Amino acid sequence: MHPKENDVLEHIKKNPFISQNELSKKLGLTNASVATIISDLVKKEFIQGQAYVLNTEFPIVCVGAANVDRKFFVNEDLIHGTSNPIQSSQSVGGVARNIGENLGRLGENVALITTRGDDSEWQSIYDLTSPYINLDFVEHISGQSTGCYTALLSHEGDMEYGLADMDIYDHLTPEVLIKQTYILKRAKCIIADLNTPKVTLEFLCAYADKYDLNLVLIPVSGPKMNRLPEKLHSVDWLIVNRDETETQFNIKIDSDEALVESAAKWTKLEISNVIVTNGVKSIAYSNADGESKIYSITASDNVVDVTGAGDSFSSAIVFGWLKGYKIDDIVKMAMTNSRKTIETPFTVRQDLSEKQLIKDMEEL
Repeated sequence: MHPKENDVLEHIKKNPFISQNELSKKLGLTNASVATIISDLVKKEFIQGQAYVLNTEFPIVCVGAANVDRKFFVNEDLIHGTSNPIQSSQSVGGVARNIGENLGRLGENVALITTRGDDSEWQSIYDLTSPYINLDFVEHISGQSTGCYTALLSHEGDMEYGLADMDIYDHLTPEVLIKQTYILKRAKCIIADLNTPKVTLEFLCAYADKYDLNLVLIPVSGPKMNRLPEKLHSVDWLIVNRDETETQFNIKIDSDEALVESAAKWTKLEISNVIVTNGVKSIAYSNADGESKIYSITASDNVVDVTGAGDSFSSAIVFGWLKGYKIDDIVKMAMTNSRKTIETPFTVRQDLSEKQLIKDMEEL
């Protein structure tokens, strides 16, 4: 490797998204010379030629779970201690991944930071996710299995057992994010789910505060509310449900009035915008300026599968917010995307696009 090649390579190591134009300015070379050097470095296999050209669009970065979801449906009454005839299905899931795919289908540039194993489960996730999300920043954890959730359902549709193999996300540490600071700094928004360890979420809050980045937190269950960071002043949006809110504040929410009051409780923790959902009944919104609203939900008569309802809702909230919509339209957009999703057998609806979502809003 000659000295100029080494100089180019060192700059690429520091910032894999550096543009050829920026390289030419830093090194005093013409763009043509830089292009030739990069081509030679690719041929010599010093670089793969995938990430060194700067993307002109700032990405949405999703941090959290990407796993395989399996469902086993027992055909008759479940008999313990023997074989039971079943029907099975498999799909890709994970809150951060699902939200990312929704946003990718809506035309956003999305990157995912998560941890994975080296197994067939990850290959399934990769094959179905990579058309919509940049997976270059996923961390491979040697000796670990990719996240997997298995549900055993009775013939009546009730869950008998839920089995979660999610230890892989314990390895989603601040050190993993530090490796990816060049993409985090460029993020126009960071979305993190609470499958992420608390220490990592606290790192993200501090990082967003330091670099003035947009940050959205998405809880995933009541038991994981203990992962919520202590300081939340850097959080722009928290999208949480009634059960998670009841867990957090040790309260009972039994009316729309109580739902709105609970949303206001969140904003007292210095969160800029909060949405608290109450199943198919209502949605409460509150912000740091003291504005509060309640929205009624019109239930669908054509529900096929409710899986992914929350993720489709959250993704549309973020999308509408980044597009500059007013809060009433943001919530309407989110309710529309959620409703249209549960009317399909897919976790992320296959016809989703910005044009289609706007059309759906107008029709509803």
